[in-house]
Amino acid sequence: MGGMGLLFALGLALADKKLAVEEDPKVAQATDLLPGLNCGGCGFPGCRGYAEAVVEGTASMDKCSPGGPEVIEELAQLLGLEAGEFVKKVAVVHCQGGHEESPARARYHGPNTCGAATLVQGGFKQCTFGCLGLGDCVTACSFNAIVIGPRGIPVVDPDLCTACGACVTACPRSLIKLHPVDESRLLVLCNNHDPATVARKVCKVACIGCGQCVRRDPNEAVTIQNNLAVVNYAKVHGVHDETVDKCPTDAIKYINLKEKLT
Repeated sequence: MGGMGLLFALGLALADKKLAVEEDPKVAQATDLLPGLNCGGCGFPGCRGYAEAVVEGTASMDKCSPGGPEVIEELAQLLGLEAGEFVKKVAVVHCQGGHEESPARARYHGPNTCGAATLVQGGFKQCTFGCLGLGDCVTACSFNAIVIGPRGIPVVDPDLCTACGACVTACPRSLIKLHPVDESRLLVLCNNHDPATVARKVCKVACIGCGQCVRRDPNEAVTIQNNLAVVNYAKVHGVHDETVDKCPTDAIKYINLKEKLT
């Protein structure tokens, strides 16, 4: 038995030598440059997976949001490439329907998650498109950048948000999106697709698809799609108060994303 064990050990050692795959040393160096958070925001399984893709040239260097411009610059120097421009992004909750704006229509008894609650007749709130406030996004955030505010709606701290996208994936109603941090960005803070007569009843701040923003937008960047205002950011140029000042429910706004999003 001892002889057989020795023979197998020698065979494994030989196989390890013959079948070994040489790794580019830059992969380890690139991994060391990354934050090591393994948040998955880059779309790869951890920082090492992303480092391998960057070194192989199959992924761009700007996908590590937590690392920011410093990591991009360091990766560029390592690989002898141009760093390019880094655009910081932040998560935005496209819903304002808190406890007062969109009250509950029933009591919910079950797992305390948005994913579970939304499966029970569309959730317990009057608006079946809005935030349930049970905090799936809070649980998913590894950076403590989201909390449930007093109105029952998630609050994002842009200073802590790394735009990793975990909250985007966690929200069962697709209410959270990542936006570039501009001085003021035109945002439709609603996801309700009900007709106006229904939307008015289920939420005081729901978009009712009235078209006031469309008619008053000088850039023609806003359209109404399935009863909801939609912004084409390629057409937005500057801040135009006339686009938002006549919104009857205050569902569309210009918001400075560098400030705390409440």
